[in-house]
Amino acid sequence: MAALVAALAVVAGVIAIAAAAGGPAPVIVRDLRIAVADGPRGDQRVVLDASFYTPAGTARVPAILLAHGFGETKDAVGAQARQLAQAGFAVLTWSARGFGASTGQTALDSPDYEVKDTEQLVTWLARQPRVLLDGPGDPRAGIAGASYGGGLALLAAAYDRRIDAIVPQMAWSNLGTALFPNAAGGGPVSGVFKKQWAGLLFAQGAVGFGAAGQQAPAGQAPGGTASSGYGASPQCGRFTPQICAVYQQVATLGRPTPQAVALLLRSSPASVAGRIDVPTLLIQGENDSLFGLDQASANYDAIRRNGAPVDMVWFAGGHDGGDQETARVNDLTTQWFDRWLKPAHPAQAGRGTGQPAFAVSRRLGFDPSTDTEKLGVATAASYPGLNGTRHATVRLAGPPATIINPPGGTPPSMSGFPGLGLGAAGSGSSAGSAAGALTFDMPGQSAAFTSAPLSAPLHVTGAPTVAISVSGAADITLFAKVYDIDQAGNATLPFQLAGPLRVTGPAAGRVVTVALPAMDYGFAAGHRLRLVLATTDFAYGTPAAPATYQVALAGPGLSVPMDPSLTAANASVPWWVWAAPAAALVVAALILIGRRREKETIFPGLAGVPLEITGLTKRFRDGQLAVDDLSLRVDGGQILGLLGPNGAGKTTTLRMLMGLIHPDAGTITIFGRRVHPGAPALSRLGSFVEGPGFLPHLSGRANLDLYWRATGRPAADSHVAEVLEVAGLGAAIDRRVRAYSRGMRQRLAIAQAMLGLPDLLVLDEPMNGLDPPQIREMRDVLLRYAARGRTVILSSHMLAEVEQTCTHVVVMNLGRRLAAGPVSEIIGEGSALVVGTAQAGRAAEVLSALSGIEGAEPHPDGVLVHPNGVPASAVVAALVGAGIPVDRVTPNRRLEDAFLALIAGPATDQIPVAAPTAAQEAL
Repeated sequence: MAALVAALAVVAGVIAIAAAAGGPAPVIVRDLRIAVADGPRGDQRVVLDASFYTPAGTARVPAILLAHGFGETKDAVGAQARQLAQAGFAVLTWSARGFGASTGQTALDSPDYEVKDTEQLVTWLARQPRVLLDGPGDPRAGIAGASYGGGLALLAAAYDRRIDAIVPQMAWSNLGTALFPNAAGGGPVSGVFKKQWAGLLFAQGAVGFGAAGQQAPAGQAPGGTASSGYGASPQCGRFTPQICAVYQQVATLGRPTPQAVALLLRSSPASVAGRIDVPTLLIQGENDSLFGLDQASANYDAIRRNGAPVDMVWFAGGHDGGDQETARVNDLTTQWFDRWLKPAHPAQAGRGTGQPAFAVSRRLGFDPSTDTEKLGVATAASYPGLNGTRHATVRLAGPPATIINPPGGTPPSMSGFPGLGLGAAGSGSSAGSAAGALTFDMPGQSAAFTSAPLSAPLHVTGAPTVAISVSGAADITLFAKVYDIDQAGNATLPFQLAGPLRVTGPAAGRVVTVALPAMDYGFAAGHRLRLVLATTDFAYGTPAAPATYQVALAGPGLSVPMDPSLTAANASVPWWVWAAPAAALVVAALILIGRRREKETIFPGLAGVPLEITGLTKRFRDGQLAVDDLSLRVDGGQILGLLGPNGAGKTTTLRMLMGLIHPDAGTITIFGRRVHPGAPALSRLGSFVEGPGFLPHLSGRANLDLYWRATGRPAADSHVAEVLEVAGLGAAIDRRVRAYSRGMRQRLAIAQAMLGLPDLLVLDEPMNGLDPPQIREMRDVLLRYAARGRTVILSSHMLAEVEQTCTHVVVMNLGRRLAAGPVSEIIGEGSALVVGTAQAGRAAEVLSALSGIEGAEPHPDGVLVHPNGVPASAVVAALVGAGIPVDRVTPNRRLEDAFLALIAGPATDQIPVAAPTAAQEAL
C-alpha cells in the first residue's frame, strides 16, 4: 500500500510539473447516446451520437454546445471542443439528426426538429454535476457552430431562454434570400436560384453521411425511430419528405414557390429576429458565395435592435475555401465565452475587455519566408454596416449595350465554382480555392462600364451600389460584378462574388439600384474599376428561353462605402524585414570605411570609357576556373549583351565588376578608375544581379528611398522622378511591393539600379520570368535609358531579346571570351543572305553567274545567296541591274545560330577574336 501511495504521489507530481510547464490541461471525454423526442407533436424518437468534454477537477464550469457544419459529424469539431475544455468549459458535441451515427432525418435546422433536439441537450447539461447553473434546470450555457451549426446557434438562442451567449460562424439570416438572392431588392420570391450550391448540398444529403450513411432497408417507412429514420426514397436520402419535395419542385421550376419561401423562412433566424437578445459574436467569411456578409449584417442589425451586445468579425475564409485563420477564429470563440460566461456575477460580464466591435481580416500579400499568404487585421470601435461610414463616387463610362441570354442559358459566364476545395459542404474548412482562375464573361452576354484610373488608393468596406436601366423583357435576370483592373489590363474579381438580380414587370424602361456583393477590398492607385452586367452565371439558374436585353448606366457610377476608422494591426512580419534596413546601413558604413582604406588607382587615358576589363581571372577554392583571362571594352551609348551558357562565368564577371568579389588577376576600370570593394568608381554604376529583393510591407517608392539613403548620398542626387519616368511604373510605385506582379518587381529592380542615373547600368537576367508584354516593356525601358547616352550591360539567356535590344554582344564559354562585336557582325559572319524578291528563279540564275558567289537557290522568302565575301551591296546591284526588284536583304542566321556555333567550337584563342575587326577593337 505504501508503494501504491508513493506511485500515485509521483504521478500527481508529474501532472503538476506538466501543468506548471504550460502543457495542455487534461480533458475527460465521454461518448454518449442521448435520446430526444421531436417533431411537430413531439412524438418522434431520435438518438443523437454525442461526446461530452470536461476539464480535470470537480468544480462546476460553464457549458458550451458545439454544433457542426452541414454534412459533418461531431468528429469535425472534436479538436475545438478539446480546446474549449482546456480553457475551462464543459463542452457537448453531437451529430445532428440525420448525420453520422445519429438517427432521424435532416430538416435544415427546423424549430420542430433540430431546435427541439438542442433544447433537450440544454436540459441534459443542466443535470450534469460539472455544469455551472444559473438556476434550477438552467445551465450557464453558450452555443457555437459554423454554417449549419451557426444557424442552429442563432435559432436556439431565440427559442431557448437558457442560452446565455452565442458565436455563430458563416451563418444565414434568411435561407430564402440566401438561396434566392436579388441584388435589386424585393423579397426572396423575386430572387435568382443559387442552383449549384443547392444541388451540392442536396446531393450530399441524398447519399447519406458518416458511419450510418447507408440507405434505408427496402420497405422501411420514413419518420424516424430510435433505430431508424431513413427516408424511403433514394432521391431524398436522409432529408425529411417535406424538404425533399420542396427542393425537387424548386430545382425543376428554377423559381421559389410560396411553400419553399415559407419553409426556408421558418428555418431562418430572421423569422425570430426579435427574440435573439444574448451576447453574440458574429463571424462571417469574406470568401463565401453561399452565405455572404449581407446575411451576417442582417443578423447584426436584428440583435442590435434587441439591445444585446453584438460584435462582428469578417475573416479570410468561408464556404468557398480558406482555413488559414481557423486557429484565430477558435481563439475568438474562446475569448467571447470567457468574456460572457465565466464571470461570477453575470451583470459584470464583458466589462473592461476593450475588444473592438468590428474586425476585418485583410490579405497583405505573399510572404516568401513562409510560402504562405500573409494576413493582417483591421479593427474599429463600431460596426459600420454595409453602407459604411463614408461614401465615394467612382464615375463609370460606357455606352448602352444590347446583350443576349442564350437558349438554355448555355454556355454560361463564370464568377467562381461554388464550394471548390471543400472537404465537406458547409464546413468552410478547405485549404483554399482556385476559383479565381475560373472567372470569365462570355462574349455577347455581358456589358462593361469602366472608370478612369484611380488617382489614389480606394478601400471598399461594405456593399457598393449602382443605378442601371434595363429593358427588353418582362423577366430579366442579370449578374452584376465589379472587377479590379490593373495597369496591364489584368482583371481580378474580388472574392469571385457576383450580385444576381431579377427585374420583373413591363418590358421597357426599368431603373433599379443594384447592391453589389459586400466586401472589404483595396483598389490600388492607378487601377480601374469595371462594372460588368452578364446574363448568365454558372452558379445560378437563368431563364431557358433566349432573350435580348438592353442595359445602361442610370447614374454617374458606383457609390462605394468606406470606413476610415478601421485601424490596421498587421500580422507579424519576418525578422529579416525589420533587420534589413539596419543591415543596409551597416553595409553602407563598411563601404565607406573600405573607401578610406584602399588607395584609388586612376587611368587618365580611360576617363571617357565606361568599362574596360583586362586579363580578368578568377578561380574558386574548389579549383574551378570561373573566369579565364577575360578582356573587353564597352564604349558609351552601347547596350552590350553578355552571353554564354550556364557556367560560362557571366555572373562571376558581373560580381567582380561590382566589387562584390576579388579577382585573382586582371583589372577592371570604370571611367578610368580601378574597381575594388568600396571604390569611388562604383558610384557611377547601377546594378541588378541575381533577382530582385525588396521589403514586401513597404511601397515601391519607400523601398527606393530606403535603398538610396543606405548609400549615404544626398537625396537630391537620386533623380527618382526621372528614374520612375524611364521605368514606367506609374501609380503602382505607391503600392506595397507584396501586391506587385513579377513584371512589376523586375521593373522596380531596374528602377533601383537606375537611381542616381548611373552612367553604367549592369543587369543580370532582367527579363527572367516575364511574359511577352512585360518583356516588350522591359526592352523599351532599356532602350530609353541608353538613348540618353548611357551604357547598359545585360546578361541574358533570351537570345531573341538580346538580338532586338542590344547593339553589341560578348560571347563567353568556360570563362573565356569567344567573340565580341556589333550584333549585326556576330550574326553575319560566314552566313548566307536572304534576298526578298518576287522573281526568285531569275534572281538565282543572275547571282549564280556573278563572280565570287558560291551559289544561289530559291528560298520561301525569295532567293538564298551564299556570298563568299561578296558585299551585300554588290548582290543587290547585280539584281537591280538585271531588272529584278528587291524587297529586302536579311541575314539567314539568327543570333541564336551564331551563338550555338560559337559555343560548339573549342574555347581557344583561334576563335574569330584572334583577328578582331575594327568594331571589335573598339569594344
